[in-house]
Amino acid sequence: LGATLTLIILMTVIYFSPHMLGDPENFSKANPMSTPIHIKPEWYFLFAYAILRSIPNKLGGVLALVASILILLIMPFIHLSKQRTKIFQPMSQSTLWLLLAVIMIL
Repeated sequence: LGATLTLIILMTVIYFSPHMLGDPENFSKANPMSTPIHIKPEWYFLFAYAILRSIPNKLGGVLALVASILILLIMPFIHLSKQRTKIFQPMSQSTLWLLLAVIMIL
């Protein structure tokens, strides 16, 4: 009942006043001749943005970005121990503690 009421209120606000929950930056007048210096990507692209900005060479930045993604994809396959439980995998343990710390901070 509470979730339904909350969704009804949220949908009413979105339907009758869609700009109320928007970013105020979207309402500024666009100037195609000058790029604002405060532009930053959405939160889910910040890691890629930071990697690309930290390396001055464009090709090097792209290679570093691809390498960072490949490292995450390869990590499960480089564990060569016969014990497959997560207790004996130090990377999994450190990732767990990092996740818990981030959750506690947020």
